Amino acid sequence: MPETSASTPSRRRPAGRERPRGETQARHHFMARALAALEDLAGHLDAPTMGLLAEPASGYGVLLGALEQPRAIEALRKEDPLAAARLRGLRMREEMLNAEGGVLTASEMASRLHITRQAVDKRRRAGKLLAVELGRRRWLYPAWQVVDGQVLPGLERVLAALAEWSAWVKLGFLLSGDVRLGGDSALDALRMGRIDEAVAAGAAYGEHGAA
Repeated sequence: MPETSASTPSRRRPAGRERPRGETQARHHFMARALAALEDLAGHLDAPTMGLLAEPASGYGVLLGALEQPRAIEALRKEDPLAAARLRGLRMREEMLNAEGGVLTASEMASRLHITRQAVDKRRRAGKLLAVELGRRRWLYPAWQVVDGQVLPGLERVLAALAEWSAWVKLGFLLSGDVRLGGDSALDALRMGRIDEAVAAGAAYGEHGAA
């Protein structure tokens, strides 16, 4: 994920505290296998391709771009027939996280809304703010939810209409064009003040899915 928006700073372990032995061993095992796989992947790419992939992008973006190369996908298919589909899913998620200004951490969202982080977490749990979970309890909030220090008008109603769906599905619905909205996305409809229409589209999606 892009370092400037979609990724969050790694948590530094307080000085003087060592990792538990089991965690250290698991980390070393993971790194060894991951680096071996990365070395193998590099063997399927030519120098010009690697040079292009390494141009301004996050580390995650470089890795994902490399995995999407035809020769890399062919190699992956030998071990995982669904590799191409999984990569498409990852790319879609990355694009959604980067859309419309990227994402914010809980602390950044709290600053935008002028409330505490605890209040942000409470709103998320209540379904009044949208956040996707990456890793263990790492919540990222789409930045477009906040306008002039307030939650985008009508957003809470749309989220309520989509209550049964996962956060990723809600995010996809809000960002994608919808025939019920004349091809506009629910986000655009909310921005234009078409709140009732956006809520109705969300309710229809909740009842019938994407069909």
